[in-house]
Amino acid sequence: MNTENTSFPVLRLVAALSLLGSAFPVWSQSPPVADGLQPHNLSNAPVISLERIVVTGVGPVTPLLFVTDPKKPRQPIPASDGTDYLKTIPGFSAIRNGGSNGDPVLRGMFGSRLNLLTNGTSMPGACPARMDAPSSYISPANFDELTIIKGPQTVLWGPGASAGTIRFDRKAPGFTEPGILFDGSLTGGSWGRHDQTADLAAGNEKVYVRLTGNHSHSQDYEDGDGERVPSKWNKWNTDVTFGVTPDANTLIELTAGTGDGEARYAGRGMDGSKFKRESFGLRFEKDNMGSTLRKIEAQVYYNYADHVMDNYSLRDFKPANGMNMPMASNVDRKTWGGRFAATLDLAEDLELVSGFDFQDSRHSARRGMGMMSYRDQSRVEDARFQNTGVFGELTWRAGERDRVIGGVRVDHASARDRRQTVSGSHSMMAMPNPTAGEKRDRLLPGGFLRYEHDLATMPATVYAGVGHVQRFPDYWELFSPSRGPAGSANAFDGVKPEKTTQLDFGAQYRTERIDAWASAYVGQVRDFILFDYGPMGMTSQARNIDATIFGGELGVSYKLSPAWTLDTTLAYAWGKNRSDGIALPQIPPLEGRLSLAYEQGPWSAGVLWRLVAAQNRYAVNQGNVVSKDFDGSGGFGVLSLNGGYRISKQVQLAFGVDNLFDRTYSEHLNLAGNSGFGYSANTRINEPGRTVWATLSVRY
Repeated sequence: MNTENTSFPVLRLVAALSLLGSAFPVWSQSPPVADGLQPHNLSNAPVISLERIVVTGVGPVTPLLFVTDPKKPRQPIPASDGTDYLKTIPGFSAIRNGGSNGDPVLRGMFGSRLNLLTNGTSMPGACPARMDAPSSYISPANFDELTIIKGPQTVLWGPGASAGTIRFDRKAPGFTEPGILFDGSLTGGSWGRHDQTADLAAGNEKVYVRLTGNHSHSQDYEDGDGERVPSKWNKWNTDVTFGVTPDANTLIELTAGTGDGEARYAGRGMDGSKFKRESFGLRFEKDNMGSTLRKIEAQVYYNYADHVMDNYSLRDFKPANGMNMPMASNVDRKTWGGRFAATLDLAEDLELVSGFDFQDSRHSARRGMGMMSYRDQSRVEDARFQNTGVFGELTWRAGERDRVIGGVRVDHASARDRRQTVSGSHSMMAMPNPTAGEKRDRLLPGGFLRYEHDLATMPATVYAGVGHVQRFPDYWELFSPSRGPAGSANAFDGVKPEKTTQLDFGAQYRTERIDAWASAYVGQVRDFILFDYGPMGMTSQARNIDATIFGGELGVSYKLSPAWTLDTTLAYAWGKNRSDGIALPQIPPLEGRLSLAYEQGPWSAGVLWRLVAAQNRYAVNQGNVVSKDFDGSGGFGVLSLNGGYRISKQVQLAFGVDNLFDRTYSEHLNLAGNSGFGYSANTRINEPGRTVWATLSVRY
């Protein structure tokens, strides 16, 4: 598949629309507001503006809620997927593949412990090893707003979010008169990097059409030692939205989208030669309905992931890791879902958001080997997941400075094993599946209660909340391991739902010159789902343990003068496997960021120093479905520079140098390099060396 050719319409669109000039009105959007965690006034303190040309970090709206514009240039320059954008938010890290399509980690928690949504819809990947993680199908620049809610502190957005909720959303353009809006960018950089994005909307106060598209390409990068790391990618996405707004309080929106791509992985035995996405959705919103029933929201959606992985199209085939001939696997996943929510004003100081959501997800696979192409095989469904949940979240403004927020959620989750055969624990030979046709289901309750208080003596807010989540095992935990817990037929038969109880607490202080915040957590996880790996990582066992987790993040932004701002953040996570008396694996080390930014007139400049400590707490050959701990890791520091120039109100230029001193380093959360590319066992994949980039953005 040649994805390069499919990007030409996007390239032509960007080139043509960027010439249209200042005849278009400036794009206007309302301030970011996330349901369930409403920003509030800290004793009427002025809010520091952080509208810089280049984003090096994101501060919270409240200590639990982070909102940012994913269209803005970031440092370091992100890859093509959603995971790299999340890394600018304290507490986030990533399991790195070496190039694109990493897997996000928040406070050491991974996978479906993070509820990741696009426009309120779920897009789970299909690869049994999460080569196509849900974030790999997300092009952040195609969205208007990124919202993160840390911890189990909302029940509004689906099941299982014990670590947090991540939402990429597009907002309605909000036309009040006929017009055209455009937002686009061109990016170029080292290693053959070139990206193009275009976001065009046309309409009036009654109807609009919006077209978004992007293309991203990069060759293999080189690390600080000048060694090439297999990591190239080529991806594109296109989405169209048709909206009807019969009045200022009503929205009906129909969406459709598609995308595809390919990516090479230094840390895997196969590469991704296809990442096809198809998406359809319909949503309805009605606001300001009455004195009690104020708002209703309803949506239905369909998402389809069609993924191909092979060991020959993006690399020279070499027999390795038990694959003695060219092989390909084609997996797909069809997901239907929907959501309904109503907002009720029960009293002047009492608000309830209540509703239900549902999801049906079906996974199938087909394979090819040697001369036998996967295209000649029939797709066979091997797994089906269903979930229906009801929720209610209540906000009580108990006084001028006090708020109590609580929520309850109950989910009925089920999974059916449709595999007729499985691979044996110590061989690739197919054996009869002992759980063929069996179904598992469970009723899973959860909820949270949080208290927030604005101090009278200073412009600060403090909060504390406790949450409980019961999470049904996901596809990767039930179907990917070679074995399940001791005494079980397999993972599908034996892996229990995970139960997390967590206390979140923190504070935020805000004045004209200082914005300081801190958030901390301590939690107990019963039946934490852990992967144990055998020799050479060829076999894996999923089992349940009990774990303790704690940590936190803090940040300070200090305005030294009208032109200079100093920012610093710190993030720490800790985990213990209490069942085995050892460290919990795949926990990122202590990380700090220090940045100094200058902005005067049209010019801006900044320096970012990222410091990461050594990680000496690890559990060899334990981890998750993607990666495992195979050693400790050393600390490192990386210095980067950025600058920007506002050419006009509509056009701006951003540029930067990442890893200025060409440092050779690797992240603790990492895949071991694959022997097919000449890496020895347990060799970490190094990060890019010195990278130069520039982005031209146009917004009319």
